[in-house]
Amino acid sequence: MTAELVRGQNHPLSRARVEIRVSAGTPVLALASACDDAGRLAGPESVAHPGARSLPGLQVPGAVAGEHRFAVDLDALAPAVHRLGVVLVLPPGGPARFGAAPASYVAVADPEGAELAGYTLTGLDAETAVVALELYRRQGAWKVRAVGQGYADGLGALLADAGLGAPAATALAAAVVGAAARDEAALATAPVPTGAVPGVPLGLPEPQDGPAPAAPGQPEPVPVPLSGAPYTGTPGPAAGEGGDGPPTLSAPTLSYVHPRRRPGTTEPPEPAPRPAEPAQPGRPPAPVAGDASGWSLEERLYNQVWGMFEDLARSVAAYRSACDFAESRMDRELDEALSDPRHRLAGSGNAARDAARARHDELVAQAKAVLDRDLAQLIAESEVVEPALPASYARWANPVWHGHGVPEEAPMALRLGDLHLPERPDLRIPMLVRAPLERGLWIDNGRTGSEAAMTMDTDRLRRAAMDMAVAHAVRLLAVHPGDRFSVHVIDAAGAGAASLAPLVAAGVLAGPPAAGASGVTRTLEALTRRVDLVQMAVRAGAPEDLPPDVDLADQLLIVHDFPHGFDDRAVTRLRYLADEGPAVGVHLLMVADRDEASAYGPLLDPLWRSLMRLSPVPDDHLADPWVGHAWTFEPDLPPPGSRVLEQTLERIAATRRDARP
Repeated sequence: MTAELVRGQNHPLSRARVEIRVSAGTPVLALASACDDAGRLAGPESVAHPGARSLPGLQVPGAVAGEHRFAVDLDALAPAVHRLGVVLVLPPGGPARFGAAPASYVAVADPEGAELAGYTLTGLDAETAVVALELYRRQGAWKVRAVGQGYADGLGALLADAGLGAPAATALAAAVVGAAARDEAALATAPVPTGAVPGVPLGLPEPQDGPAPAAPGQPEPVPVPLSGAPYTGTPGPAAGEGGDGPPTLSAPTLSYVHPRRRPGTTEPPEPAPRPAEPAQPGRPPAPVAGDASGWSLEERLYNQVWGMFEDLARSVAAYRSACDFAESRMDRELDEALSDPRHRLAGSGNAARDAARARHDELVAQAKAVLDRDLAQLIAESEVVEPALPASYARWANPVWHGHGVPEEAPMALRLGDLHLPERPDLRIPMLVRAPLERGLWIDNGRTGSEAAMTMDTDRLRRAAMDMAVAHAVRLLAVHPGDRFSVHVIDAAGAGAASLAPLVAAGVLAGPPAAGASGVTRTLEALTRRVDLVQMAVRAGAPEDLPPDVDLADQLLIVHDFPHGFDDRAVTRLRYLADEGPAVGVHLLMVADRDEASAYGPLLDPLWRSLMRLSPVPDDHLADPWVGHAWTFEPDLPPPGSRVLEQTLERIAATRRDARP
């Protein structure tokens, strides 16, 4: 039975050898893009097109046609290929956009010809190049996902967003169209031989059963940030805190040159985790922690968490889309039944309404079954991954903290909390951000930020926000080498003394918390001077010539109860640190209520927008970069009664004492 997919929905593939079938209704080009697990192309050689039809495991057709068929051997794909996209492109001389052409249908079939999954590309408008389907590897098994998203600016824009530089993308798009035009001209002038194979251009060999010859070695990909709204017609991520919606979490930018690997060497990667046992028929493979690409277990776990994040986002998007479609179809059918006089006169209106509701319930039940299947697999994966996370990624309740020692190297990322969706609140995805932090953090202790904050006592909310800031500071200190971070605190009114007590008692602060206007001025002046000196040294190419009194460690500034104790000059310096500090190792962690700074008006809007807003209580102010869901963020705090923070600070302090001459 064919699985009829809707946009965003996925379906497992039980066969390694499959056939891609395209019925476009208008002549199109069919291409294949072989990407890594972040959806990035290693180079032009990762695209199979009429000018270079073969990649390991597949060979695409070369001619422009309304029907295409080509075989794919998933086991023969290059190991670095985790996503295989089926791309359709409108050639010159045909319809100007997919919205003006009949809806295309793309299917995946087994070698015997039975279709496993199919997808009709509806809802397209100005696009001229679309990713129809995506075959992707997850937990050692392959799935197919209905994508149906594209670009009005054509193939060049699609390739550029997949990681090719703009010149290379434009050149490759032109080469594809040129090669197709040459094949079409040759096809028009050549005699038609007997036994031509549909979808295979004349004069070229028919695809064989086995894998195609291997392509030349692929260069390592250059990390390019993912676009926030990659496809025309896709709901883009909402705006930041100063705009109309929630800020977007940045999708991971992956580079397979590991940051700790020496350039120019051939040092091999760490061994991959033991592969999962072969899956029983009809059941997904058992999940394995670290089952993703990367040069270390830490990097593989980071990539795996982001893969879980994306899978959950897309599975829920497919479920919501199916429910919306079922609702709209039922409304249309009910309207038709009520507007038809025959139903009113013959008394069959009730039967028509019951039939419409039954079809609605059937479609919703099917979508719910698919969602439950995906959620069960993600829950099983989460149960394996969570215990394996290193301290920088782990919850405070994870036993890894009890045996954690101060590391010798900086981490790849930090955990700020958990994310979940209302369809399954108990399925928590770790919210990981890359280190070093590229933007400051703002913990909102105001009562107007969310419904949960409005129901909470003001004093309890402020205490929870400051406790959260201290927990983040301890995590930063614990997962970096002992001399890597210096922590400064501005607490002008002294209201955060209770929360700051563990940091003060452990002696890990650079100095006592700055109090009063003079303390605020002194601390900001010192950090501003450090930023200026480091910037000048870097620009001059002489970082070793810094004055001896400049602390070379990264600096973390915790600001509590802003803007108390700040004059206009101090506010200007704080904005400067937020903008310029992260690039030279000065990071800002603010605990503040935006309403209390309303007297400054729009002057502080750039400051708030430059910071990543977090909440000490559950709040749905963050959006994912794929479909724009509003995710509920919950902070990660030590369990009640636990001494994990104090014990961690004791180890940090002991390490620093031992390191002193």
